[in-house]
Amino acid sequence: MTVRRRAGVLLHPTSLPGNGGIGCLGPELFRFLDFLSESGFSLWQVLPLTPPAAGNSPYSSYSAFAGNPMLIDIEAMVKDGDLPADTQFDEFSTDRIDFGAVTNHKERLLAMAAANFFAQGRTPRLEAFWRFCDSTDWLHDYALFQALKGHFHGQPWTSWPQDLALRDQAACERASLSLGVEIGVQKYQQWQFWLQWQRVRDYAAERDIAIVGDLPIFVSHDSSDVWCNRNLFLLDNTGLPTEVAGVPPDYFSSTGQLWGNPLYRWEEMARDGYAWWVARIRQMLTQFDLVRIDHFRGFEAAWQVPADALTAVEGSWVPGPGAGFFTAVQNAIGSLPFIAEDLGVITPPVEALRDRFGLPGMKILQFAFDSDASNPYLPHHHLTNSVVYTGTHDNDTSYGWAASLRPEVAQAMREYLGVTGDDLADDLIRTCLMSVATDAILPMQDILKLPTGARMNLPGTAYGNWGWRMPPKSLTPALAAHYRQLVKRYGRLATSKKM
Repeated sequence: MTVRRRAGVLLHPTSLPGNGGIGCLGPELFRFLDFLSESGFSLWQVLPLTPPAAGNSPYSSYSAFAGNPMLIDIEAMVKDGDLPADTQFDEFSTDRIDFGAVTNHKERLLAMAAANFFAQGRTPRLEAFWRFCDSTDWLHDYALFQALKGHFHGQPWTSWPQDLALRDQAACERASLSLGVEIGVQKYQQWQFWLQWQRVRDYAAERDIAIVGDLPIFVSHDSSDVWCNRNLFLLDNTGLPTEVAGVPPDYFSSTGQLWGNPLYRWEEMARDGYAWWVARIRQMLTQFDLVRIDHFRGFEAAWQVPADALTAVEGSWVPGPGAGFFTAVQNAIGSLPFIAEDLGVITPPVEALRDRFGLPGMKILQFAFDSDASNPYLPHHHLTNSVVYTGTHDNDTSYGWAASLRPEVAQAMREYLGVTGDDLADDLIRTCLMSVATDAILPMQDILKLPTGARMNLPGTAYGNWGWRMPPKSLTPALAAHYRQLVKRYGRLATSKKM
């Protein structure tokens, strides 16, 4: 059986150009999908689409199930009649996202749209909204959580009155009544996100573009997930974490990374066949064709750090659920359309877990040239069942990376690839596409030849990340033609149904 070789692009929707201060599920996204199709790409990878919490990171979210309301296309709501045609939109920079200003502006418009929608009375759209609410198990808890956060001025749930923090049933019912308007706004936002994302997914499918989602292994402590499921996490009797997640010292940080997410009570989760996880994965598979599992190695063993530790250095490895978890998920949903993010401290047991379930791992070329021939990221170690990247959202752009290479590393790369090295970033892109790996994915910043200033995230830093936006009018016919030639040359060309 011949395996289809594919090429794709990594771009989070917030990075799209357009009005409103942040990329959204609007016209610029459909233009981007057209560009992928014209270029012969057949994969689009995103970061988590859930509502970001601390530091605006998509990997720290108020819910593992909900969609990010900041991605909603406001102009589509004008067309639907939920906002008037003369709605005033604030002006924002097109270079970077001002998260605070954008959030304030967009939340005001979304609340106005929700009020107008509900004021229309009983309509077919209202019936569709109620069907969505009735069929979405997690929705009311999430909406109540967000309404309570607003009511308590953004305080974490452990700071709320004890009866609400510990989800006393009578207290939650009273809050549901008193906060009904805000709960309605939250549910309306999720309905709008779902409608708009389905249009995006259908448009991509028509062009033979598979969408790759991203599943962070851990969730934020200040989330509806933890608030509603305290028994599934390592918490004390007040709800505070006793141990938190992180990673030991690595490529990105000499003191490791202290993520602060609560760790799971895996034995408790196993009692009901990992039902919370199965529900989470099922939800994602309604949105995506493939799912990258961030920090896959945590299912074999995770770096556990005391909650009061100052750095991740004080942690230790503790066992994860292992094969039992993936067997349970496989029994519940069938085949496992996952990509294992197997970066960092990877041991033979982690590799064995990945390979037991046939999951493709990741190869990052920016990691390949700073040691010797045993480096697992060098192309001669690549496997067919893997996904190769020049870099990920956590890396520098390839042009920034190439500009900062130590002379001996640049020389090693030139000698290994047999190139002059006049444009090492371009050499990296071509190496990525020619790899034996079935799938090759390029960050949009590399396609646009952008320097370090376009970097998405610098691990270990809390501020200044996630704000990059693609310059307007970047996706030219000439650029599409160039990449179509490249992906064809390396046997990755997709022939769209719309071509």
